[in-house]
Amino acid sequence: MATDRIAFVFPGQGSQYVGMGKDLCAQFAVAKQTFAEADDALGSRLSELCFYGPEGDLKLTENTQPAILTTSVAALRVLESETAMRPAFVAGHSLGEYSALVAVDALQFRDAVTVVRERGSLMQQAVPAGAGAMAVVLGLETQAVRELCEVAGEGETVSPANYNGSGQVVIAGAKPAVARAMALAKERGAKRVLDLSVSAPFHCQLMQPAAEGLRNVLSKVEIHSFHIGVITNVEADVNLDASRVKSLLIEQAVRPVRWEESVKKIAALGCNRAVEIGPGKVLKGLMKRIVPALEVDNFESPSDLSKMMAG
Repeated sequence: MATDRIAFVFPGQGSQYVGMGKDLCAQFAVAKQTFAEADDALGSRLSELCFYGPEGDLKLTENTQPAILTTSVAALRVLESETAMRPAFVAGHSLGEYSALVAVDALQFRDAVTVVRERGSLMQQAVPAGAGAMAVVLGLETQAVRELCEVAGEGETVSPANYNGSGQVVIAGAKPAVARAMALAKERGAKRVLDLSVSAPFHCQLMQPAAEGLRNVLSKVEIHSFHIGVITNVEADVNLDASRVKSLLIEQAVRPVRWEESVKKIAALGCNRAVEIGPGKVLKGLMKRIVPALEVDNFESPSDLSKMMAG
């Protein structure tokens, strides 16, 4: 492990499932304490929602975001307490960037869980239900997707939301414009085009009201200085400047997640190993396709500890 240069990465929305974090809390006091801290900060029983559902409530954006953050931070704290692993760099996919900021002590966990609850609510309110949409386009180059969005817009918003790598680009915008872009993507040779079941069109200009609301929410919390570089979604580059964190998070709401470039940056910085910390294995799969030479593990339950120790 001494020769490893490790990146910690954190998942975003879509990785949630009923039961996440339950086994960690059953075995590790630090995980149980993390969920209790979130319950106290939010004045709710977020822990019960994570462990037992119902799934419909867990999928509500204002619940999903603090739930994934809390599960990720609980897993991080277990990993740090049980192993000698420490990251050279951190990154997170969309919401996961908040978990990454907690990991480097830029954001206090209590502040982060409160902010992302508000972030989820603001995103939900930014666009009327049913007015927005997201879709994933597989098998077209990023420039081709950008161009077809420009053609399909016809005065309405549609644009790339996530550059996930390996020919996977998520688009977001007004429902009619997204439908036109999906049809055009098929015409232009996309291997597959899939409608995504989401509650709002994230990471596009329709989220501008959410970004303004987030500016107000973030004004009430303190960003602390940090010494481990955070690879940001907006720039796909390392940030170590605490004074830039809030503006980058506000911008993140309306700008695409540059995940493919972020993973390539992790490799370029000399990291030979990455650990996805939190629920699911979405990032692990994406990262292996983007940089096959990168060793990628995930840590979300006690059974994953053995591979961490052996790595």
